[in-house]
This record gives sequence, structure tokens and C-alpha cells, in this order.
Amino acid sequence: MRLKLVLIASFVAAIVGSGGSIAIILAKFSSLKRLSAPDLLIASTLILPVAAVVLAAMFVYRHTARRRKTQALLTCILAACLSLTVFILTSVLTSRATPTQPPQPVLPRNVG
Repeated sequence: MRLKLVLIASFVAAIVGSGGSIAIILAKFSSLKRLSAPDLLIASTLILPVAAVVLAAMFVYRHTARRRKTQALLTCILAACLSLTVFILTSVLTSRATPTQPPQPVLPRNVG
């Protein structure tokens, strides 16, 4: 097996697919309110990682001589796991440590 080709193609697919989706989400949508409305840009954030994984698998399949299906399947699995890892790490790193609460109004005390 050409393990270097499988690893490099998987890393590139994960970075391009999930990185592109994360970049679109963080750059275009500063709040998540707009994500509920269907849009072509929102669909592209869902399709981009899948397309990157499929293209990486096709690339590995076309550039190997032996065990093509095994290497393409390994590329798909590895790229999907790496993409999921990038998504999870990004959500952890970009989340707030403590939720912000609005300040409580100071109520006057009735003494007496």
C-alpha cells in the first residue's frame, strides 16, 4: 500500500473540507440565528466536507496500482474521522467558557 498517499490525501481532504466549512461559518455567520434559514451557502457548508472526502478517495483510487478499493476506503474512513475531529476541536475552542448572563437589576431594599 502507498501509505503516504493515503495519509496525505486524508489530511488534505480533512483540512480543506472541514476547514472550508468552519471558515464559512465563522466568517459569514457571526450568530447562529441565520443558520435556521435555508440558503445555498448553508448547503455548501454541509456538502464541502463530503465532497472533499469523495475527491480524496477518487484521487487515491486513480493513483494506485494495487489494492485500489482498500486504499480508497481507508482514505474515506481516515478523512471522515479527521474531519470530525477538526469540527469537534473547533467547537471546543470557539465556545465560551462560561455563558454570559445579563446583569441583575439592583432592587431597593425596604428597611423598617
